[in-house]
Amino acid sequence: MARAALPGRLTWRAATLTGERWETPSARTLILDVPDWPGHLPGQHVDVRLTAPDGYRAQRSYSIASAWTDGKVELTIQRVEDGEVSPFLADTLAVGEQLELRGPVGGWFVWRPAQQNPVLLVAGGSGVVPLMAMIRSRAATKAKQPFRLIYSVRTPGDACYAAELSQRVRDDQGLDVRWVYTRKTPDGWPSPPKRIDVATINSYGWPADFTPDCYVCGPTTFVEAAADILVALGHDPKRIRTERFGGTT
Repeated sequence: MARAALPGRLTWRAATLTGERWETPSARTLILDVPDWPGHLPGQHVDVRLTAPDGYRAQRSYSIASAWTDGKVELTIQRVEDGEVSPFLADTLAVGEQLELRGPVGGWFVWRPAQQNPVLLVAGGSGVVPLMAMIRSRAATKAKQPFRLIYSVRTPGDACYAAELSQRVRDDQGLDVRWVYTRKTPDGWPSPPKRIDVATINSYGWPADFTPDCYVCGPTTFVEAAADILVALGHDPKRIRTERFGGTT
């Protein structure tokens, strides 16, 4: 298994796109073959570098979506319409083509199967990507810690991994997923659109006295609001790990 300071983790490697799938109309998963990949922990990310024919380079960081046991590296790229890198990765990079990848990076926002506490995952939009790596790694290692995911998206069509998550919940009594829709709900949904609030986390998260390990990922405002709610509900700040990116929910 990967560790936070693996030798060679800062080496740029040529990664070949061997497969793909669309998670939503704007989110594409890249399945990459990376020679000599050292492995990774669920929650870590990589740096991706693109080089134009004229030598211009652009670099961005993306969370790893795959379990560390899979042998491949999967990145789910959410297209940012005015972005410099994500539109190319989402729409242009073809199977058989290469990009440069460096990593894995990060040692704080990670989950290890040796951790024994219940786990609460709180995701906003594409912030679910590193949390999905944790869910997949839990299943791959047959870990027994109960997981709860609270996943906030604008509409049902914006939810990454929706079918996989539903199947995993059916197959695994130790995993529970609660959906929160902020703009439009599915037909027949029992409540109107809303943002994650105190009632949401109090009702569907773990009680603070269960001392869960909490992971919150999403846009900055979402992460700050969710972390503040967890602290207000009595959760130990030392057990709340956050990762954020720019933009709004």
